[in-house]
Amino acid sequence: MASFLDFRNISKSYPGVKALSDVSFGVAKGAVHGIMGENGAGKSTLIRILSGDQPANEGTIHIDGVEQKYASARDAFDAGVVVIHQELQLVPELTVAENLWLGRFPNKGGVVNLRALTHQVAAKLADIGIDIDPAQKVAKLSIGERQMVEIAKAIMLDARIIALDEPTSSLSSRESEILFRLIARLKAEGKVILYISHRLDEIFQLCDGLTVLRDGRLAAHHPDLEGVTRDQIIAEMVGREIIDIWAWRGRPIGDETRLSVDGVSGHFLPQPASFKARRGEILGLFGLIGAGRSELLRLVYGADTRRTGTVTVDGKAVSGNSPRKSVEAGVMLCPEDRKFDGIIQGRSIEENITISARRNFSPVGLINPSKEADLAERIIKQLRVRTPSRRQDIVNLSGGNQQKVILGRWLSESNVKVLMIDEPTRGIDVGAKAEIYELLYGLAESGIAIVVVSSELPEVMGISDRILVMCEGHIAASLDRSEFNERAILAAALPDRSSAPANEFDKVAAS
Repeated sequence: MASFLDFRNISKSYPGVKALSDVSFGVAKGAVHGIMGENGAGKSTLIRILSGDQPANEGTIHIDGVEQKYASARDAFDAGVVVIHQELQLVPELTVAENLWLGRFPNKGGVVNLRALTHQVAAKLADIGIDIDPAQKVAKLSIGERQMVEIAKAIMLDARIIALDEPTSSLSSRESEILFRLIARLKAEGKVILYISHRLDEIFQLCDGLTVLRDGRLAAHHPDLEGVTRDQIIAEMVGREIIDIWAWRGRPIGDETRLSVDGVSGHFLPQPASFKARRGEILGLFGLIGAGRSELLRLVYGADTRRTGTVTVDGKAVSGNSPRKSVEAGVMLCPEDRKFDGIIQGRSIEENITISARRNFSPVGLINPSKEADLAERIIKQLRVRTPSRRQDIVNLSGGNQQKVILGRWLSESNVKVLMIDEPTRGIDVGAKAEIYELLYGLAESGIAIVVVSSELPEVMGISDRILVMCEGHIAASLDRSEFNERAILAAALPDRSSAPANEFDKVAAS
């Protein structure tokens, strides 16, 4: 079958980095085509070139047989290309309706009828099965809801080619089902869907074919997936076989309580919650979307104001209710949303690593460039951050390397006692996942208490020593590793456990 979208000999270089080298493959009309590869393999660069965000140094893109010559992202948009990035491109202070019409507001005499616009969006959202209030400001939406708004935007633009970058990384099971139905609908309409994901189950479920990138080169191209195995794809991605990605290893965990959370509640978590984490323990926190996992971590850290409760580290109460006080007490948080709450955009890797630790070697308020450089170089080497220079803008890194930098920020602190990490491997490839798990085990072995929030049940079961299950804002169960059981964990996580049909467990597990 002839290709509708063709990448021909695409190459792209940045200072010190060859991001893509002679990449060529095609995708047929009405096909869902997967793109996989480790973080830094070149996936995002390829999509930026497709979207007109960046030019290729060499090579061409052909759509329906016509070579595309973009001068800007607007040219790609006019050619029918829409990219939904993993780091969402919405304006928080505008409504859902305004975001969906942004840049192309229908108007009469220069006046926009917002009421009519909102009604049109409501009808369209209802048609595609997305239950979100179009008059709601995007800032008030969850990350999963924002992702659904981005997807709705692509559909409303009637694009010919839609690239989805890790689209289910923030979606609930129900939202993922809606997305999969929409993809089937778009495929039936003859659209080309590029589906970038690290979730192999989704690739096999949705995709007709698959392209694998490794180190900026084409590692494999499968026009169809018949006979292709999971292990084969992993080997193509990383150049080696990964048998046990979690590679959990036991360690002595004493009875000493490192973190004690007693009766903590807040605006987004009205029911008081209590738990303890021991020295050297990896404590998993699992629950369905909306269960209150991230909200609990933010309250413990002081990112959101606590209404009730206390936080104690090594038997000493954390004074005050702020991130600064938490850091001083040795409590660190790697947030769920790397883009808005984690990295400092427009700043270098070095600055992102050293921003918190500066006070330790700048006692009089004067920055010490030499010590900052030494610290950044040590962390980059220790965590194997893929970058040509510590001075590289952090936004140019892949998601996995950005996550390593955020971890490195806290490793640069000398008094880390508790590390809370929310969705540690969201949007990260299998190779980088294994590296992050290894890092967490090492930190636990040094005596740090690790609290991990994850939406992926296999992950939280694979790396945790103990799991707390949250349901509707409260802790519903606590299980030691010897008690881990997928069905029991999901039973505790489901809001209406008494009446849930048997197949509901399988549905949630599959997500």
